[in-house]
Amino acid sequence: MIIIRAPLRITLGGGGTDVKSYYEKHGGMCLAAAIDKYVYITVHETFVDELIVKYAQIERVKDIDEIEHPIVREALRESGLRPERLELASMADIPAGTGLGSSSTFTVAFIKALHTYINPGDSLDPRVLAEQACGIEIDRLHEPIGKQDQYIAAFGGVRRLQFSDEGYVSAWPVAADSAARADLEDGLMLFFTGYQRSTATVLTATNGDPEENLRRLHGIAYATDQAIKDGDFARFGCLLTDQWRLKRERLALASNKRIDDWIEQGIRAGAAGGKLVGAGGGGFLLFFTETRHRLRKAMHDLGLPEVRFHFDYEGARVVLQ
Repeated sequence: MIIIRAPLRITLGGGGTDVKSYYEKHGGMCLAAAIDKYVYITVHETFVDELIVKYAQIERVKDIDEIEHPIVREALRESGLRPERLELASMADIPAGTGLGSSSTFTVAFIKALHTYINPGDSLDPRVLAEQACGIEIDRLHEPIGKQDQYIAAFGGVRRLQFSDEGYVSAWPVAADSAARADLEDGLMLFFTGYQRSTATVLTATNGDPEENLRRLHGIAYATDQAIKDGDFARFGCLLTDQWRLKRERLALASNKRIDDWIEQGIRAGAAGGKLVGAGGGGFLLFFTETRHRLRKAMHDLGLPEVRFHFDYEGARVVLQ
């Protein structure tokens, strides 16, 4: 039995600049934090001469080409593993389609699980792991996504991810001391809207000039990085809201009146700022506040459950082997 876990993430700044169509012209930069909510992959040998794949569905196949789940199919093809007498299963702390990078986190965890099974005792470098995940999702499956989710799932931590015009990713921890990181963690709060959505559907419905919008977000990412370094969390919260407004301008399906009202009510309840995490359209509201009890009560009164979390600094790892 092998169990692998990889962390989900929250984006703190620069989301969208990690997409190839943008960074190959201008470079890109995201700030992201891994959180202690996980996708788990288990690998178990069986006595049945077939491959069993369990996720929201259960597949029993004799050949890789029969697998319906695209990520599972392509990862197995790339691994060279023979699909026989094996059970592969996934579980997650948070539902898919909620803006926390679950698809890419699943890919990272699945690749690491296959590598651990095929190469016992060999630890896969996080950069190699992230790039293999990007290769499957972006290059082979042509998903309209960026690279931040794969890297933060592989590395963990609170990181400044920079994307060169050639696609190279630098994944350095944010330049903030332990007190600033603790204040950041203490002030961030997540609330579930109850909506799930397709990331691809939201990302492809654009308004106006997406490139100019992303250039403004790129600048906000640098300002966010500086606010964290300085411990200026009032400024950090305002920048969260600025990002949200730009995302609403760029993506036609990012929001609706109810979501906008929830964000406004969170700010009235003392939050320095807030936004939806991920592409938008549903998922989780992320706020920064120094009045946690007041914000918690306001969201509770609106019927929005809180998901409490801490940062994860381990990244994708073997839980059991």
